[in-house]
Amino acid sequence: MSPYIATNDKVDRAGLVEFLRTRHRAILMTTKADGGPQLSPATSGVDAEGRLVIATYPQRAKVVNIRKNPKVSVCMLSDEWNGPWVQFHGTAEILDIPEAVEPLVEYFRSISGEHSDWDEYREAMVRQNKSLIRITIASWGPIATGGFPPELAEGS
Repeated sequence: MSPYIATNDKVDRAGLVEFLRTRHRAILMTTKADGGPQLSPATSGVDAEGRLVIATYPQRAKVVNIRKNPKVSVCMLSDEWNGPWVQFHGTAEILDIPEAVEPLVEYFRSISGEHSDWDEYREAMVRQNKSLIRITIASWGPIATGGFPPELAEGS
């Protein structure tokens, strides 16, 4: 049996956004007040402008941290543990109710498609006082997979 070879595929912005559109498991890294990292697993989507979007609540640590320092990093994972992943960096902004309502609709659509009752969904977002994190991507690494480095696999 041949060993699984690690890959690192460089992509342009369009390739990155297409990769992100089909994945929804993100690890968001913000910076705490003491300068250390704060990591949060999050369900994410991609909006029409190619920004990563995450629904949350205004009192969450990630929101508090972003309001103080909008620079963030994200590791986007595939559904399967050993699937491809990518890391990127950007600037986050927080949208609160009422400004967040329609972007939250777009967030839902980007992950789950159409809702059975959009008025009910909008009312729930307002009632729950949801916020939306919107990340403009500035830089990114290759789309990677794990495995043996090619030079080790060739000799096995």
